[in-house]
Amino acid sequence: MILHNFDPILIDFGLIQIRWYSLAYIFGILIGWWYGKIILVRQVGQNQSVYLSKFDDLIGYIIIGIIVGGRLGYVFVYNPAFYFDNILEIFKIWKGGMSFHGGLIGVALGAYIFSKKNNLNYKIYFDTISAVAPIGIFLGRISNFINSELYGSPTQKAWGVIFPNIDSLPRHPSQIYEALLEGIFLFLILNMLIFFRKNFHGFISIVFLVLYSFFRIICEQFREPDNHIGYIFNYLSMGSILSIMMMLFGFFLLLKFMNDEKNK
Repeated sequence: MILHNFDPILIDFGLIQIRWYSLAYIFGILIGWWYGKIILVRQVGQNQSVYLSKFDDLIGYIIIGIIVGGRLGYVFVYNPAFYFDNILEIFKIWKGGMSFHGGLIGVALGAYIFSKKNNLNYKIYFDTISAVAPIGIFLGRISNFINSELYGSPTQKAWGVIFPNIDSLPRHPSQIYEALLEGIFLFLILNMLIFFRKNFHGFISIVFLVLYSFFRIICEQFREPDNHIGYIFNYLSMGSILSIMMMLFGFFLLLKFMNDEKNK
């Protein structure tokens, strides 16, 4: 068994603390911004310079989408009763409480609005964001592990981790499972499709929706559900239900985008 002894705070200056979770967001955005330009060059033939120059402006929309969407998604889906009784707590994002699915919706809306505003193809930006998103997901899940949050269910496997801040039971390091599947493995699949296969615009984002959902559902089987929610229908966690909905939406988009391609 492995004993978890990581400190969620990297550097403590007293009034100011540098946390691993904050660094995950910062580096995830910075690396995604840098690598996203490489993806754009691969995807866009004509008007390449336009998409590249506008991508810098798009980052602001993405950051707002992540923060606002992620926070509101958590508030309305995971713990509405608490936040409706404590409105000011909604703004205290440093205390934790972000929803991946909410952040995804926020980013998608931001990218769509930005693209329409600048008369650009939103599907190209969707594909770019999807291809780099696993970088941020990987860093975020590693930070979840360091923070002893989103931990797994009890296990007797040799790689079980004891989180002293939680209890003395060895548990599945579900955060690491997610970092590997939703981060590294998903990144490799999406980028292989981009660099070694010709796809219609929007295809990469569809694959992201479907595969992320599939991997998330797998990982949810090893992850403890939220204490105040538990399992829905005695089996499915909230994360699984949201991922099933996201997967179905991905298949819907596949049919729609394929139909759009046929009608061109």
